[in-house]
Amino acid sequence: PVVTPGSDRSSEGLYVTWYGHASSLVEIDGARVLLDPVWSERVSPSALVGPKRLHPVPVPLEDVPPADAIVISHDHYDHLDLPTVRTLLRTTNAPFLVPLGIGAHLERWGVPAARIVELDWGQRAEVAGVRFTATAAQHFSGRGLSRDGTLWASWVIAGPEHRVFYTGDTGYFDGFAAIGAEHGPFDLSLVQVGAYDPMWSDIHMTPEQGVAAHQDVQAHVLIPVHWGTFNLALHSWSEPVDRLWREAKAQDVRLAVPRPGERVDLTDPPIVDGWWQAL
Repeated sequence: PVVTPGSDRSSEGLYVTWYGHASSLVEIDGARVLLDPVWSERVSPSALVGPKRLHPVPVPLEDVPPADAIVISHDHYDHLDLPTVRTLLRTTNAPFLVPLGIGAHLERWGVPAARIVELDWGQRAEVAGVRFTATAAQHFSGRGLSRDGTLWASWVIAGPEHRVFYTGDTGYFDGFAAIGAEHGPFDLSLVQVGAYDPMWSDIHMTPEQGVAAHQDVQAHVLIPVHWGTFNLALHSWSEPVDRLWREAKAQDVRLAVPRPGERVDLTDPPIVDGWWQAL
């Protein structure tokens, strides 16, 4: 079920709209932050082959509320999408906050240098009254035949009143506890829970590890991302959230699982209803 977001947009507080996979709009203390926007039909260097969407995008990219900042976690095709970047270049004036090296991709695609903010782990930038900090993650990078020429990151998004942590893609590691100690607690964590395999444990968390990462960073509500939109692993599309829900209940973790396009008010997140299990 795909939800078309309504027009009611409060300018304060903390809201998240999940558009599918890792693409999310975080509305924090009056600012809008677009995370890893991917609106293409496939996540691949080819428009003809590669993982294809399991559900349509909830709204055209042009109808997404204009962002104040666009955050990229790393340069894989399911997180950094050339057609999406070019549309955002035309429809917004927002800067792109990216890990080291990704600015070169953006410049080749026509993004002005003035709209690119490259950060190493531990570096910060402030946009629209929100402080962004690139933090550690355990992953890799690469497009085409290139490998590890750019950095990958998780992100701390800190407004005047609220804090959000986004894991990006990552294996589970002790860096989460360090991030929680330095930057936590958080009102919300957006956690990668899908596309895992025993052979990839260093680079993608399982749902149970996602719950542990959420606890490590000292977050209040967990919203799962990186699941349900593209088949990138051998598990079924809904397995990640089934396992996550079970583990969250076992660990007494507050969980919200929005439908694609659903906007969640983090002051009163909806009770998990298992909507995916009826499909």
